[in-house]
Amino acid sequence: MNKVIGLTGGIASGKTTVSNYLKDQGFVVLDADEYSRKTTAKDGPAIPQIVEAFGQDILDEDGNLNRAKLGQIIFNDKSKRQILNEIVHPLIRQMMNADQEKYIKEGHVFLDIPLLFENGLDKNCDLIITVYVDEKVQMERLQARNNLSSEEAKSRIDSQMSLLEKKNMSDIVFDNNGDLPSLYKQVDKFANELKSM
Repeated sequence: MNKVIGLTGGIASGKTTVSNYLKDQGFVVLDADEYSRKTTAKDGPAIPQIVEAFGQDILDEDGNLNRAKLGQIIFNDKSKRQILNEIVHPLIRQMMNADQEKYIKEGHVFLDIPLLFENGLDKNCDLIITVYVDEKVQMERLQARNNLSSEEAKSRIDSQMSLLEKKNMSDIVFDNNGDLPSLYKQVDKFANELKSM
């Protein structure tokens, strides 16, 4: 029986690294962020509603979404973040569900969704994996990766459910406090177990 496996984590936890590694192993991974980019691409289905909610100046002169500007707004204002989520999430879900239906016939399907628990999508999964790091490591990696101050990094981390909470709600936890080989080893072990399920 093919399984739908939720893959989640937090900002700078290493979820994308795991997601890419699974794709390299030949697994189908449906990435919510990719669907999000499709919905918010120039002339994407979410753009008219985003402009209505955030104003015309949320687009650049070419008509593309100014992601940096939108990011600044939503990371510092919970109600604005909620508005954006209410526009984008139903569209993402529609696209992902259609692809999930298609691929589940052929094999296991991973759903790479940062807000898996927050949006109640864990209920649609047979198994849930969280890529976990301690907050100190998360802060360091996020600051280094995005060139952020500690305040900026903290506000982004605090805008999400804590990784500890996600870890406690998951069936499987990949601990990413170490190096890449140790992370890949955990993924390989799980992938082998999955093949025998």
